[in-house]
Amino acid sequence: MEKISETINANGMTTGVHVRLIVSRGLKVTPYQHPNANIGGSSIVIIPEYKEADEMVNIEGIRLITVKTRRGTPDSHDPRINSLSKQNCINACIEADLAGVDEGIMLDVNGNVSTCNSTNFFIVRDGEVWTSSGEYCLPGITRKVVIDLCKENSISVYEMDFQLKEVHSADEAFVTGTFAGIIPAIEIDEKILSHGKRGLLTKNLQELYGQKLHQLYPKQQ
Repeated sequence: MEKISETINANGMTTGVHVRLIVSRGLKVTPYQHPNANIGGSSIVIIPEYKEADEMVNIEGIRLITVKTRRGTPDSHDPRINSLSKQNCINACIEADLAGVDEGIMLDVNGNVSTCNSTNFFIVRDGEVWTSSGEYCLPGITRKVVIDLCKENSISVYEMDFQLKEVHSADEAFVTGTFAGIIPAIEIDEKILSHGKRGLLTKNLQELYGQKLHQLYPKQQ
Protein backbone atom coordinates (compact mmCIF):
# COMPACT_ATOMS: atom_id res chain seq x y z
CA MET A 1 0.00 0.00 0.00
CA GLU A 2 2.91 2.35 0.71
CA LYS A 3 4.26 1.98 -2.83
CA ILE A 4 0.80 2.50 -4.32
CA SER A 5 0.37 5.69 -2.28
CA GLU A 6 3.81 6.90 -3.39
CA THR A 7 2.91 6.31 -7.04
CA ILE A 8 -0.45 8.07 -6.75
CA ASN A 9 1.11 11.04 -4.94
CA ALA A 10 4.00 11.28 -7.40
CA ASN A 11 1.47 11.66 -10.22
CA GLY A 12 -0.70 14.14 -8.32
CA MET A 13 -3.73 11.83 -8.53
CA THR A 14 -6.53 12.36 -6.02
CA THR A 15 -9.78 10.97 -7.44
CA GLY A 16 -11.17 8.92 -10.32
CA VAL A 17 -8.08 6.71 -10.34
CA HIS A 18 -7.98 3.01 -11.20
CA VAL A 19 -4.85 1.13 -10.11
CA ARG A 20 -3.62 -2.16 -11.49
CA LEU A 21 -0.95 -3.99 -9.49
CA ILE A 22 1.20 -6.67 -11.13
CA VAL A 23 3.79 -8.83 -9.41
CA SER A 24 6.06 -10.82 -11.71
CA ARG A 25 8.96 -13.21 -11.13
CA GLY A 26 11.38 -10.43 -12.02
CA LEU A 27 14.13 -9.90 -14.55
CA LYS A 28 15.66 -12.78 -16.50
CA VAL A 29 18.94 -13.27 -18.31
CA THR A 30 16.92 -14.71 -21.19
CA PRO A 31 13.18 -15.07 -21.92
CA TYR A 32 12.93 -18.58 -20.48
CA GLN A 33 10.45 -19.94 -17.95
CA HIS A 34 12.90 -21.91 -15.80
CA PRO A 35 13.65 -20.18 -12.46
CA ASN A 36 17.41 -20.50 -13.02
CA ALA A 37 17.04 -17.71 -15.61
CA ASN A 38 15.79 -15.26 -12.97
CA ILE A 39 17.92 -12.37 -11.75
CA GLY A 40 17.14 -11.17 -8.24
CA GLY A 41 13.69 -10.96 -6.75
CA SER A 42 10.21 -10.15 -8.01
CA SER A 43 9.27 -7.06 -10.00
CA ILE A 44 6.29 -4.95 -8.91
CA VAL A 45 4.50 -2.88 -11.53
CA ILE A 46 1.94 -0.24 -10.46
CA ILE A 47 -0.23 1.20 -13.24
CA PRO A 48 -2.49 4.09 -12.20
CA GLU A 49 -4.86 5.65 -14.74
CA TYR A 50 -7.76 8.05 -14.71
CA LYS A 51 -10.68 5.72 -15.28
CA GLU A 52 -14.22 5.92 -13.93
CA ALA A 53 -17.12 3.54 -14.42
CA ASP A 54 -20.10 4.63 -16.52
CA GLU A 55 -22.87 5.11 -13.96
CA MET A 56 -25.55 4.49 -16.60
CA VAL A 57 -24.31 0.91 -17.03
CA ASN A 58 -25.18 0.27 -13.38
CA ILE A 59 -28.75 1.33 -14.20
CA GLU A 60 -29.31 0.13 -17.77
CA GLY A 61 -27.39 -3.13 -17.41
CA ILE A 62 -25.45 -5.37 -19.78
CA ARG A 63 -26.07 -8.31 -22.13
CA LEU A 64 -24.39 -11.69 -21.74
CA ILE A 65 -24.05 -14.95 -23.63
CA THR A 66 -22.80 -18.37 -22.62
CA VAL A 67 -19.49 -19.01 -24.31
CA LYS A 68 -17.89 -22.30 -25.34
CA THR A 69 -14.62 -21.66 -23.50
CA ARG A 70 -14.70 -23.20 -20.02
CA ARG A 71 -12.88 -22.56 -16.78
CA GLY A 72 -9.78 -24.60 -16.01
CA THR A 73 -9.14 -26.96 -13.13
CA PRO A 74 -6.73 -26.56 -10.21
CA ASP A 75 -4.47 -29.30 -11.60
CA SER A 76 -4.11 -27.60 -14.99
CA HIS A 77 -4.69 -23.84 -14.64
CA ASP A 78 -6.04 -22.88 -11.24
CA PRO A 79 -9.12 -20.72 -11.93
CA ARG A 80 -8.96 -19.16 -8.45
CA ILE A 81 -5.62 -17.44 -9.09
CA ASN A 82 -5.69 -13.99 -10.67
CA SER A 83 -2.69 -14.38 -12.95
CA LEU A 84 -1.69 -12.87 -16.29
CA SER A 85 -2.06 -16.32 -17.84
CA LYS A 86 -5.68 -15.79 -18.87
CA GLN A 87 -5.91 -17.31 -22.32
CA ASN A 88 -9.26 -18.93 -21.61
CA CYS A 89 -10.73 -15.68 -20.25
CA ILE A 90 -9.40 -13.81 -23.28
CA ASN A 91 -10.97 -16.39 -25.59
CA ALA A 92 -14.27 -16.03 -23.74
CA CYS A 93 -14.07 -12.24 -24.02
CA ILE A 94 -13.46 -12.47 -27.77
CA GLU A 95 -16.37 -14.90 -28.17
CA ALA A 96 -18.69 -12.46 -26.39
CA ASP A 97 -17.42 -9.50 -28.39
CA LEU A 98 -17.91 -11.30 -31.70
CA ALA A 99 -21.47 -12.07 -30.60
CA GLY A 100 -22.06 -8.36 -29.97
CA VAL A 101 -22.61 -8.61 -26.22
CA ASP A 102 -20.76 -7.30 -23.19
CA GLU A 103 -19.41 -10.40 -21.46
CA GLY A 104 -19.39 -14.17 -21.63
CA ILE A 105 -20.70 -16.58 -19.00
CA MET A 106 -18.22 -19.40 -18.53
CA LEU A 107 -19.17 -22.88 -17.36
CA ASP A 108 -16.92 -25.10 -15.29
CA VAL A 109 -15.68 -28.53 -16.34
CA ASN A 110 -18.86 -30.11 -14.94
CA GLY A 111 -21.20 -27.90 -16.96
CA ASN A 112 -22.20 -25.71 -14.02
CA VAL A 113 -22.29 -21.91 -14.23
CA SER A 114 -19.02 -20.53 -12.89
CA THR A 115 -18.28 -16.89 -13.69
CA CYS A 116 -18.04 -14.31 -16.45
CA ASN A 117 -14.80 -13.70 -18.29
CA SER A 118 -13.91 -10.63 -16.18
CA THR A 119 -16.58 -10.42 -13.46
CA ASN A 120 -18.32 -12.69 -10.98
CA PHE A 121 -21.88 -13.77 -11.78
CA PHE A 122 -25.06 -13.91 -9.65
CA ILE A 123 -28.71 -14.70 -10.25
CA VAL A 124 -31.84 -13.97 -8.21
CA ARG A 125 -34.62 -16.55 -7.91
CA ASP A 126 -37.67 -16.13 -5.67
CA GLY A 127 -35.88 -13.57 -3.52
CA GLU A 128 -32.76 -15.74 -3.13
CA VAL A 129 -29.33 -14.76 -4.43
CA TRP A 130 -27.32 -17.55 -6.06
CA THR A 131 -23.69 -17.58 -7.14
CA SER A 132 -21.34 -20.39 -8.06
CA SER A 133 -19.69 -22.64 -5.50
CA GLY A 134 -16.51 -20.63 -5.98
CA GLU A 135 -14.45 -23.68 -6.88
CA TYR A 136 -13.84 -22.51 -10.46
CA CYS A 137 -13.93 -18.71 -10.21
CA LEU A 138 -11.79 -15.94 -8.82
CA PRO A 139 -12.51 -15.18 -5.13
CA GLY A 140 -13.47 -11.62 -6.04
CA ILE A 141 -13.43 -8.95 -3.34
CA THR A 142 -16.72 -7.43 -4.55
CA ARG A 143 -18.21 -10.92 -4.79
CA LYS A 144 -17.42 -11.50 -1.11
CA VAL A 145 -18.76 -8.07 -0.12
CA VAL A 146 -22.07 -8.83 -1.85
CA ILE A 147 -22.33 -12.21 -0.16
CA ASP A 148 -21.62 -10.59 3.21
CA LEU A 149 -24.15 -7.81 2.55
CA CYS A 150 -26.82 -10.41 1.84
CA LYS A 151 -26.09 -12.20 5.09
CA GLU A 152 -26.05 -8.93 7.06
CA ASN A 153 -29.41 -7.86 5.61
CA SER A 154 -31.31 -11.16 5.90
CA ILE A 155 -31.19 -11.85 2.15
CA SER A 156 -30.86 -15.56 1.45
CA VAL A 157 -27.62 -16.16 -0.44
CA TYR A 158 -26.17 -19.46 -1.66
CA GLU A 159 -22.79 -20.45 -3.06
CA MET A 160 -23.77 -23.54 -5.01
CA ASP A 161 -23.69 -25.43 -8.30
CA PHE A 162 -26.44 -24.54 -10.77
CA GLN A 163 -26.92 -24.77 -14.51
CA LEU A 164 -28.04 -22.59 -17.38
CA LYS A 165 -31.69 -23.61 -17.08
CA GLU A 166 -31.77 -21.87 -13.68
CA VAL A 167 -30.12 -18.81 -15.24
CA HIS A 168 -32.55 -18.57 -18.14
CA SER A 169 -35.54 -18.74 -15.78
CA ALA A 170 -34.07 -16.39 -13.15
CA ASP A 171 -35.92 -13.30 -11.97
CA GLU A 172 -32.79 -11.14 -12.06
CA ALA A 173 -29.06 -11.41 -12.70
CA PHE A 174 -26.06 -9.23 -12.05
CA VAL A 175 -22.29 -9.27 -12.17
CA THR A 176 -19.76 -7.88 -9.71
CA GLY A 177 -16.29 -6.41 -10.10
CA THR A 178 -13.93 -4.05 -8.33
CA PHE A 179 -14.14 -1.37 -11.01
CA ALA A 180 -17.91 -0.98 -11.52
CA GLY A 181 -19.33 -2.65 -8.41
CA ILE A 182 -22.69 -4.30 -9.14
CA ILE A 183 -24.01 -4.28 -12.72
CA PRO A 184 -27.43 -5.68 -13.75
CA ALA A 185 -27.53 -8.31 -16.50
CA ILE A 186 -30.78 -7.72 -18.38
CA GLU A 187 -30.32 -10.20 -21.23
CA ILE A 188 -28.67 -13.63 -21.24
CA ASP A 189 -28.47 -15.84 -24.33
CA GLU A 190 -31.10 -13.59 -25.98
CA LYS A 191 -33.48 -14.18 -23.07
CA ILE A 192 -34.76 -11.03 -21.36
CA LEU A 193 -34.58 -10.92 -17.56
CA SER A 194 -36.46 -8.61 -15.18
CA HIS A 195 -38.38 -7.12 -18.12
CA GLY A 196 -35.14 -5.79 -19.57
CA LYS A 197 -34.56 -3.49 -16.59
CA ARG A 198 -32.52 -3.49 -13.41
CA GLY A 199 -34.20 -5.80 -10.91
CA LEU A 200 -35.43 -4.58 -7.52
CA LEU A 201 -33.14 -6.80 -5.47
CA THR A 202 -30.18 -5.85 -7.66
CA LYS A 203 -30.98 -2.17 -7.05
CA ASN A 204 -31.26 -2.82 -3.32
CA LEU A 205 -27.86 -4.50 -3.27
CA GLN A 206 -26.35 -1.61 -5.23
CA GLU A 207 -27.62 0.81 -2.58
CA LEU A 208 -26.31 -1.36 0.26
CA TYR A 209 -22.97 -1.63 -1.54
CA GLY A 210 -22.79 2.14 -1.95
CA GLN A 211 -23.52 2.61 1.74
CA LYS A 212 -20.78 0.14 2.64
CA LEU A 213 -18.24 1.98 0.47
CA HIS A 214 -19.20 5.32 2.02
CA GLN A 215 -18.87 3.79 5.49
CA LEU A 216 -15.41 2.39 4.75
CA TYR A 217 -14.15 5.29 2.65
CA PRO A 218 -16.10 8.46 3.53
CA LYS A 219 -15.69 11.28 1.06
CA GLN A 220 -13.61 14.21 2.19
CA GLN A 221 -15.73 17.22 3.08
